[in-house]
Amino acid sequence: MTAPVIIYPEGVCDMSEVITEYRNENTKDIDLLSTIDIVRKINEEDKLVPLAIEDELPNIAKAIDMIAKQFLMGGKLYYFGAGTSGRIGILDASECPPSFGVPEDMVTGIIAGGDKAIRTAAEGAEDNFEQGVKDAQVLTDLDVCVAISASGNPKYLLGVLSQADKVNCRTIALTCNHKALILEEAGLGICVEVGPEVIAGSSRMKAGSVQKMVLNMLSTGAMIKIGKTYENFMIDLMPTNEKLKDRAIRIVAEIAEVNNSRALQTLLECDWSVKTAIIMLKCNLNKEDAQELLRKNCGVLRRALVSFSQV
Repeated sequence: MTAPVIIYPEGVCDMSEVITEYRNENTKDIDLLSTIDIVRKINEEDKLVPLAIEDELPNIAKAIDMIAKQFLMGGKLYYFGAGTSGRIGILDASECPPSFGVPEDMVTGIIAGGDKAIRTAAEGAEDNFEQGVKDAQVLTDLDVCVAISASGNPKYLLGVLSQADKVNCRTIALTCNHKALILEEAGLGICVEVGPEVIAGSSRMKAGSVQKMVLNMLSTGAMIKIGKTYENFMIDLMPTNEKLKDRAIRIVAEIAEVNNSRALQTLLECDWSVKTAIIMLKCNLNKEDAQELLRKNCGVLRRALVSFSQV
């Protein structure tokens, strides 16, 4: 198959250099297969994703430490992407406030083409360098910018990274192509190559899975590093519905070693603050003293419990 060639005003981009556009030799007959064999083929390819990510764990760890450091300095995390990549960034960002109790703007996803592109394809938006520069005006020198793209070549993201560089914002590139241009422009690169897609060029598949898994690692890892968990509990969750209230009760009961009724009673006394309830129960403190102990320990539950035990 002849690789597509896209002509830009400044020259020619040969898409044969982009691995996400290659044809997958294992699925050339996919249109002739039974349904069960189609899903087996897809499943076989999907199994390659976590193995490929394993090779990039050192760079992912560096990215997490970078993000956590900037969070502690008051910085924010921004995901930028076009199409599938932009939507996945928005998904991960939108889950952070309810999961970790952080402000809504602490992690933000921005998609080329604006909010309309979340639901409606805006394929040409990725070619707009100037819009990337404009959208990245939100960045400061305290923030971290993650540019997400399977191919790694959208002009939109090059504009984002250009503006990020101007304001000394930390930058990370997440791509599935080792020849990606965003790898050259970002301060830190995460390149997870999973090979050609089941359907040539359909980077919402393996490449999309890569992006979802890596962004989960980045946001979750950074939240762990800044004390948003205790053991493997989400102790800063916002109990805004019945499911989350039930989870909060179980977390308090487990950590404070009390029954569910006592946990619920204490949570009601402190307006459903999981960390405050735990300290009240484990340290035998009233709400005000528990809140003060947390404040002195920057809101980190483990640190607060250790400091109380040393008094």
